[in-house]
Amino acid sequence: MGLFRMDKKLTSYGEAIREGFQYILNKNEKSFVIGQGLWSPWYVGNSMRDLDKEFGKKRIIDTPVSELATTGAAIGAGLNGYSVVVVHPRMDFMLLATDQIVNQAAKWRHMLGGQISSNVTFRAIINRGGEQGAQHSQALHSWYSHIPGLRVVMPAFASDARDMLIAATQSPDPVMYIDDRWCYEYEEEITPPEDVDIKSIKPKIVRSGRDLTIAACGYSVQLAVETANLLSSKNGFNCEVIDVRQLNPLDPSQIINSAKKTGRFLALDGGWSNSGFAAELVAQVSENLSPSHLRVSPKRITLVEAPAPTSSKLEEIYYLTPVKLKEQIKNIFTKND
Repeated sequence: MGLFRMDKKLTSYGEAIREGFQYILNKNEKSFVIGQGLWSPWYVGNSMRDLDKEFGKKRIIDTPVSELATTGAAIGAGLNGYSVVVVHPRMDFMLLATDQIVNQAAKWRHMLGGQISSNVTFRAIINRGGEQGAQHSQALHSWYSHIPGLRVVMPAFASDARDMLIAATQSPDPVMYIDDRWCYEYEEEITPPEDVDIKSIKPKIVRSGRDLTIAACGYSVQLAVETANLLSSKNGFNCEVIDVRQLNPLDPSQIINSAKKTGRFLALDGGWSNSGFAAELVAQVSENLSPSHLRVSPKRITLVEAPAPTSSKLEEIYYLTPVKLKEQIKNIFTKND
């Protein structure tokens, strides 16, 4: 706590999500939350603790295990004037509801001349590590970011975890809100909640630098900041970190301007390389900057091309850490440009 004044309250990422739900449920009587495990911290951590006691079990609806049914019910309620958040405690199993998300919710406004849209938020939780293995550890944000008509947001900090949830429920478009349990204990001093226009959520610089631009989303932003601090203190290499925040639609202008300034660009992503979100970021920089603006061609660092292992020893190899990422950045950007 040495870096913070003791008289100021810090809010964790998980607590901030809970504050967002409180604000939404208090402000709009036609809002409710539906999904699996909403009354259990084992499923949703501290992000929904006791909301069922505060708002009642008719508004915090814990359902049987049927991703397709809960998502379909949420979309239908959204089409009929309700503001709904449907929670998927593991993003992996939300795949069972992908038809409802991609072929239904994302398409209504465009198929019906803009006359109707479902006011629904799909909360997808990334829940990896802890020997959970290949079917419980996936970050599939790149899949859903490909879909026109579906907004995708991915908060990295407590303030955004709350505010993006509020913005998602107030959006006229269906929104996929992706949070990561690896972020839940990160703390931040945040201001009181208020309404948020989802169109205002754009990439932003969260750490200034001059030698390399790192663009990332979700937990990867936290990883980038920690790595940048290591590089600065140990190697005098100063990284600028950009939090993408809204993946679809993507406004790349801040990212492009930063890469032009530093002359080096890295897309860091917690998914895989092949057809992943990092590839989109590299493409945006490559298409909008001439080679003369860059000291080295844009690069990406992602997970290795393999499903997540179950063994904790293999997990130590599989997932990036600030120390491992620092060495990779040194090898790529300080030796070969």
